[in-house]
Formats: sequence, C-alpha cells, structure tokens
Amino acid sequence: MWRIWLLFDPRRSLVALFVGLAVLALLIHFILLSTDRFNWIEGPSAASASATIQTSQLLS
Repeated sequence: MWRIWLLFDPRRSLVALFVGLAVLALLIHFILLSTDRFNWIEGPSAASASATIQTSQLLS
C-alpha cells in the first residue's frame, strides 16, 4: 500500500479528494432543496401553497 504514494503526491490526492467530496455534498444538498419533501428552507407547504394560489387565480 505504501508504494501507491510513490506514484501520487499525498497532498494533491487529499486536496482532490476533499474538493470532490465537497462538490458531491453540495450537489446532493441542492438536489434535495429542489424537491418538495426535503426542502428544509421553504418547507413542504410552500409549493402546495403556491399551487393553490395559482389555481385560485386561474379560476377567478
């Protein structure tokens, strides 16, 4: 296992690993924020409330 670090620079490898994991974490959080069920900022009722307002405007 120690020979693999002779091929790769440990600092660059760890920085690349941390940057990749941070990008993955941000991607997962933004995907969850785009869903109605897991949107913890606006809450699940925000999308249904806006749909109700739009529906009532269409009916008027």
